[in-house]
Amino acid sequence: MESSSPAIRVQDLCFSWPSGVQVLKSCSLDVPKGEFWMLLGTNGSGKSTLLRLLAGLLKSHSGEIHTQGRVGFVFQNPDHQLVMPTVGADVAFGLVEDQLPWIEVKQRVEDALAAVKLLELQRRPIYALSGGQKQRIAIAGALARHCEILLLDEPTALLDPDSQNDLVIEVQRLVKTRGITALWVTHRLDELDYSDGAFLLENGVVVGQGNPEPLKQRLMKKGLTSSPL
Repeated sequence: MESSSPAIRVQDLCFSWPSGVQVLKSCSLDVPKGEFWMLLGTNGSGKSTLLRLLAGLLKSHSGEIHTQGRVGFVFQNPDHQLVMPTVGADVAFGLVEDQLPWIEVKQRVEDALAAVKLLELQRRPIYALSGGQKQRIAIAGALARHCEILLLDEPTALLDPDSQNDLVIEVQRLVKTRGITALWVTHRLDELDYSDGAFLLENGVVVGQGNPEPLKQRLMKKGLTSSPL
């Protein structure tokens, strides 16, 4: 890992649901700036909960979270976050709170759509998009807001195999060309081939991290290849 301050730092994070079920137990991890890391673990290990805590959608009971830069969140199902009728309007919607001049909003929308290679769809109705295109629009919304950190919660789970591959390659390209940091929750081990590193969660604790290949082999030995983790 880099010696400079990480883009994401989690220290001794704990979280329990109101029912009393503890999800995260003194969870700690660092994600280096400008890198593409993935988060692995079986169902119930705390992956999605951790991502929501990082995004501020949930509040931890104890521990610390430090993020350097604005954070963008991409849901598993893009229909849960695309709210406007057209592509351009949806990307612009996230800029409302920034109260920017119209010309800057227009430029940011166009730049973000160009970054995800969908500029020609600016006037396309959201309902007419494929699942993969919708996920790219969700990412474009974060880019338009100048987010420096992307959190992606199993973004390929509802996509066909070709779209799954296209999306992970696209995020890898954005990380490398724009200097953003990405943390991607996945249950597909082949996606690890595109990452700079990975974390393995078990029962709310990070039990492995770093080079994704040993973690991939570890999970394959358990019989967890392409099945949900």
